[in-house]
Amino acid sequence: MPFFQSQAFFMIIFFRRCVSALMLSVLLFGCGGGGGGTQGDGLAGNSGSQGDAGVSQGGDSQSGGGTGGPGGDATPVAATTALVTRLGKPARVLIGLGTGNSLAQMKSQDIHPDIVDAYLVGVGAGAWPSWNSPDGAYITYTAQAIQAYGAIPMFTLYQMTANGEGNLSGLNDAIFMNNYWAQVRLMYQRIAALGAPVLVNLEPDFWGFVAAQAPDRDATRMTAVVNSQPECGGLPNTAGGLGQCLVQMGRQIAPKALVGFPPAFWSGTPAAVGAQMRAVGAHQADFIVAQTSDRDAGCREVPSPPAECTGRSGPFYWDESNIASPNFHESQRQIADYRAALGNGLPILWWQTPMGVPSATPGGTDLHYRDNRVDYMLRNTQEYGDTHTFAIVFGAGGAHQTTINTDGGQFSRLSSQYLARGGATLK
Repeated sequence: MPFFQSQAFFMIIFFRRCVSALMLSVLLFGCGGGGGGTQGDGLAGNSGSQGDAGVSQGGDSQSGGGTGGPGGDATPVAATTALVTRLGKPARVLIGLGTGNSLAQMKSQDIHPDIVDAYLVGVGAGAWPSWNSPDGAYITYTAQAIQAYGAIPMFTLYQMTANGEGNLSGLNDAIFMNNYWAQVRLMYQRIAALGAPVLVNLEPDFWGFVAAQAPDRDATRMTAVVNSQPECGGLPNTAGGLGQCLVQMGRQIAPKALVGFPPAFWSGTPAAVGAQMRAVGAHQADFIVAQTSDRDAGCREVPSPPAECTGRSGPFYWDESNIASPNFHESQRQIADYRAALGNGLPILWWQTPMGVPSATPGGTDLHYRDNRVDYMLRNTQEYGDTHTFAIVFGAGGAHQTTINTDGGQFSRLSSQYLARGGATLK
C-alpha cells in the first residue's frame, strides 16, 4: 500500500477484501464441484530448474547465485535473473494478470501473460479447499489451466481474514490454527504435485495488523499456535514464528514453490517495516511483494464511491511527470528503501496493480474508472527493471474496478507493445 495513505484507513481496510477475493476468484476460474473445475490438458513445460531451498540469494543486492565459468570460476547472476530462469521464462521483467481477468477474456484478446494470480481464502467451512472435489483440487485445476496457457500460476494466500479484517483472535485458538495449518499444508502438497514452479503471495494485510497490535510492533511478542506442526517444531509460538513456518513448511513440502511476503507500509517507515518483516522471516523468502494501490484512482474520486473505494483522502491520481505527490518515483523509492532494510537482496514482484485508463477528467463509472498505472508501468517498465523488479502483476482489488474486459483494449495494446520492444532488462 502507498506510504502516503493514512493508517486510519487501513484499520478498516478494503470493504472486506476477503469477500471480494472470493468473488473475484470465482470470476477468474469458477468453483465448480467434482471434476468440473477449469482444467487444462496438463503441465505446460514451465518447469525451470529449481533447488530444494528456493532461489539462492547473495549477500548483496545484485548476486543471486552463480554459473560455472571456464576453469570453474563463478559468474554472478542477478537475483532477478536467477528467479526468472527458475520460472522457465525469458530474462526480462515479466507481466502478469490477476483476479477479475478470466482466462477466457485473455484468450479472446490474444493476451498471453507470463503470470496469472488467483486467491485462496477462508478457513474451515466454505474455504478454498472445498471449492472443488477432492479437497484442494481448486489449486490443481486452476494451475493446470494457467500452465496450459503458457503462464506461471500464482496463488495469493489470504486465510487470516477468516475471522474478519484485523481480527487476530484466531492466532491462539488451537482449533482455528490447526485448520489454518492443515490448509497451508494442503496448498503446498497440491503445488508439489504439479512438479513445476508456482509463486505464492503470503497473507496480504495480515502483517500490518500484526505490527499494529503487537507490543512495540514486534511480531516476536505476539503469541500464536505454531510449533504443534511437525514441519515447524523448532519455531517459536509467535506471529514471527508463524511467518517463518509458512516459509519452512513450503521448503519441506513444495521445494518448487517460490514464496513472497507483502509488507504493509501503513505500519511504519520503510526501515521500520523492514525490521518488522525480518521478524516474521520475510528475508528468508524468494521475493518481495510490492503494491501501488489495489483500486483505480477514479473510483475514489467520484462523489458517491462504492463502499470498496471509501475511507481514504486524496489526491489519488499519480503524477506521471514525477514532480507532484503522489507519483511513481516516490513509490519506487519506498520499495527500494524497504528492500534495503529487509536485506538479502530479494527481487520484487509488483502485485494487484489497478487497470484503469488515463483521463484528464476525475472519476469515471463502475468498471471504467480512470487510472494511469498500466499506462505508466508498461511504457516505463525499464524503471522497474532497474530497481530489481522481476514481475508486475496487474489486477482488480475489488468488484467495481477496471479489468481487461472493460479497459477498451488498453492492456492488450500496451502489453503487446512492451513485448515487441523486447521487454525490460533485469538488474
